[in-house]
Amino acid sequence: QVQLVESGGGLVQAGGSLRLSCAASGRTFSNYAMGWFRQAPGKEREFVAAISWSGGSTRYAASVKGRFTMSRDDANNTVYLQMNSLKPEDTAVYYCAAARLPFSNYPTEFGSWGQGTRVTVSS
Repeated sequence: QVQLVESGGGLVQAGGSLRLSCAASGRTFSNYAMGWFRQAPGKEREFVAAISWSGGSTRYAASVKGRFTMSRDDANNTVYLQMNSLKPEDTAVYYCAAARLPFSNYPTEFGSWGQGTRVTVSS
């Protein structure tokens, strides 16, 4: 298992930006595809973005495509989620997750999860 710690959440006005970070430790980071998921109050956890273990492929939920960008820095065992043009509907707890696969965007395939970081977007 890999241990994950998210940071970077907070309160931002609609139209603003935030960058979330997820620091990994415990295993060879480059052996893991990484994902971001979110859970809004009263809703189920949903997929946001994923990146392959090589960093060469990314995938985004339709609701964030064109606004969010996921990247990874294997030298520092960190993944990022740059969130621009934030909307109130982006308000949620954001979770980082790791899957020991080349690529995945299915939450059931992610075996390691962080504790989450809260993002609140005010209108």
